[in-house]
Amino acid sequence: MKRILIILVFILFLIPAEARESDGRAIGNFFKASGTPVNPKVQISWNRYYTNEGLHDLYNQLESAHPNLVRLGSIGQSFEGRELWMLTVTNLDNKPHREKPALWIDGNIHANEIQTAEVSVYTAWYLVENYGKNDFITQLLDEKVFYILPVMNPDGRENYMNQPNTSSSPRSGTIPLDDDGDGMAGEDGFDDLNGDGHITQMRRRNPYGQWKTDPGDPRRMVQAARGEFGEWELLGWEGIDRDGDGRLNEDRDVGYYDPNRDWGWNWQPDYVQRGAYLYPFSLPETRAVRDFVIAHPNIAGSITHHNTGGMLLRGPGAAEDSQYYLPEDVRVYDALGELGERIIPGYDYLVLYQDLYTVYGGQIDWFHMMRGIFTFTSEMFSRYYLFHERQRGWGGGFAEDYFTFDRYLLFEDAFVPWEDYDHPQFGQIQIGGFKKNYIRNNPGFLLEQELHRLTAFSLFHAYHTPKLEIVELTSVDIGGGQREVTAVIANTRLIPTHAGIDLRFNIERPNYVSLEGADVLAGMRVINRDLNVVEEQRHNPAIIEVENIPGMGTVTVRWIVQGRGSLSVKVDSPKGGTVTKNL
Repeated sequence: MKRILIILVFILFLIPAEARESDGRAIGNFFKASGTPVNPKVQISWNRYYTNEGLHDLYNQLESAHPNLVRLGSIGQSFEGRELWMLTVTNLDNKPHREKPALWIDGNIHANEIQTAEVSVYTAWYLVENYGKNDFITQLLDEKVFYILPVMNPDGRENYMNQPNTSSSPRSGTIPLDDDGDGMAGEDGFDDLNGDGHITQMRRRNPYGQWKTDPGDPRRMVQAARGEFGEWELLGWEGIDRDGDGRLNEDRDVGYYDPNRDWGWNWQPDYVQRGAYLYPFSLPETRAVRDFVIAHPNIAGSITHHNTGGMLLRGPGAAEDSQYYLPEDVRVYDALGELGERIIPGYDYLVLYQDLYTVYGGQIDWFHMMRGIFTFTSEMFSRYYLFHERQRGWGGGFAEDYFTFDRYLLFEDAFVPWEDYDHPQFGQIQIGGFKKNYIRNNPGFLLEQELHRLTAFSLFHAYHTPKLEIVELTSVDIGGGQREVTAVIANTRLIPTHAGIDLRFNIERPNYVSLEGADVLAGMRVINRDLNVVEEQRHNPAIIEVENIPGMGTVTVRWIVQGRGSLSVKVDSPKGGTVTKNL
């Protein structure tokens, strides 16, 4: 714990104190609120959700308004042929983005988790609208690059927004699957019986039922006391048994699969891990992300956005993989995760398998264990945001809070009132319940604050990807026309150039520290400068291979050279970017 506190002190020490806008005057009809662009070039309302077309319009606006900071491109196509649009956000004028440390951000891998796209776009918007106005943001975009894929599952987002659904459907994409094994796919899904665009509950009067009307809120049903009968029986989600098999809605989601069980680490088939598809990376969307990430080794950090629960999760997803989250990596996760808990009230920093559930074939583990990327999963929105109270579990208190919040803060806008319906199989029933845009997704007035706080966490995660500096470069004449050249390279951030898991499995090439401007006779890594202990690199001595530059640490290299010309040292790091210095 003491070590973690020391690291947190380093975090606070390294944040630039001059992160501010310089102007304290009103601009037109506006006066600046702290931390928010007063008159952004791209005006976006953050109290609503955008369709795929609406998001694409925002992407184009951002690129058009900030051509030196944003590039829009597609990394592939979905199952239904929709583009997977990605925003590259950085200062595009100072050096190629591939030569900068990167943070990967994605959202909407699960179809119904729609606010995860909004937070991804908010991050891009906040960065570009503050560039040149806020010193911290300006430095960040000068030094780092953000690869932002707001919607990994555009087919699912399209279905969720435009088709009748519950708050939890669809979770997957739209590949037709025969979930009930009857030789047909998607023949018995939800039925929007009252045509309101939401799939809510069906109930029927029954003097022997298990449910009764809550006397304090007639919208709500509570279970009858032990030893008593109620007045209602629950019949499930709106639907009709269309295939005559005695079941309702068994083909929901068109066909159920989970894109977050499709990744190539510890993948397990569907009978072990529900939601797994055919084989690792069997979905076009996950393959597109895989190919991009492999092609961009500068990605040093990642956050993948989900809902719900108010969590910052790290792996592993399965207990047997704990051995691959090495102590030196966990210390970095802990420092960032504990900072996240501080800046996002209601969020808990947790270990996936240990504190939530087991996941095989999850994205978070592939990023960490196959690419050496420090990766978090966010779980956006939770019951905490209703009344700023810690959760009391998932029983009656859970339901009561959501009903109370809807009544007093949303004015019952999130609830479909119970209404009579003549069901072809159940007879006289009632239909009603919470709409699909409630429970898992933020109400509008609660959206922007969470977008901002989670963006802040993402920015500090990016800030602590490696920053390499050649802090010392000296030359000493040793006679005979020869010189001893020494370079000290510092990493002034928490994340190393190579995670511990990277070093164990040799995932990425070493850092290259090269010298130009003279004939190099010998090159070496300095193990102990005081005692002059070195390790010579006999092959290609002009380019010294350094396996890792640790977070908040230094490495020292040395060359023996012949000649008197000017010298230049270059550090070329897969995840730390490039930096040069002349002597």
